[in-house]
Amino acid sequence: MLSSADTDPDVILKELPKPIIDDPGNAQDEEPQNVANQDETIKIAWRYRHLPKFQSSTSAVKFGHYYDLSKTMEEDLVGTIDIERIKCQDLCTTQQVAGHNHKYLSLLRKIQEKIETGKFSTSVPFDKRNILRIALHSVGSPLWGENGGLTADNEYDPSLAKFLIGLRATLRSAFAVCVVTVPTHLFCDDSFTKRIERMCDAVVHFDSFVGSEKEKNPAYKEYHGLFNIKKLPCLNTLLCHMPESLDLAFKLRRKKFVIEKLHLPPDLSETANRSQEDPVPKMNTANSGCGAVGHGKSKLDF
Repeated sequence: MLSSADTDPDVILKELPKPIIDDPGNAQDEEPQNVANQDETIKIAWRYRHLPKFQSSTSAVKFGHYYDLSKTMEEDLVGTIDIERIKCQDLCTTQQVAGHNHKYLSLLRKIQEKIETGKFSTSVPFDKRNILRIALHSVGSPLWGENGGLTADNEYDPSLAKFLIGLRATLRSAFAVCVVTVPTHLFCDDSFTKRIERMCDAVVHFDSFVGSEKEKNPAYKEYHGLFNIKKLPCLNTLLCHMPESLDLAFKLRRKKFVIEKLHLPPDLSETANRSQEDPVPKMNTANSGCGAVGHGKSKLDF
């Protein structure tokens, strides 16, 4: 299922990147080229000596889907997939409920109907199981009837939060996953954004460097933005899975979109980061009972 109020779903499908089936990426490019020199001692700064070896990619295993961003997916391949397109003009209902956006209500009903008719419910026995994939584009934009999280009277609007909690409850009893993109920069209050995040299982945030001070910072010259993990799913367990690193960044290349660990260049400044002060406090030997007469310049005075 694909739904959007800002962009025609047909246009989104035409702009999908071409999948790479034969060559799923070079996962071993990050490995050192010269294996014979691995045992040689490398002289590095003392502050980096005990740190683990750097690895840009989150994992060296070939996993996931790979796409060529320079090409679009063939129409024949898109035609073989059962895709239900839900446009904004199709989201109308005669039933008005106080405190609810009618577009959200109509969209939630269509998702529930798709789960029932497609036999994606966990309570319905079925021999061959498939996963229903739902993509909701730019939910919370003005075209969805949102006003930055506020009503016409500048009061809190709970429509989006109620829709997300209803969607979350619906997917709990279905073989389905949903990806929702939300333009949080349009919201007036940060607390409203945090309330929306609590309604989701996993939350990630793309922080682009375009138009910010980090765009001209030489430390971030290899990246185009930060990939912030704000919330991880914790289903049927006490603790969620923690990745190796939460400091991630993304960069857009000619043919692929890469997310990797953020690594900054080493600090090559002449001034060390450690304190240059004398760790032994200076004592006033002029007032002490023993020791040579002086100003306490020697550590041997007592």
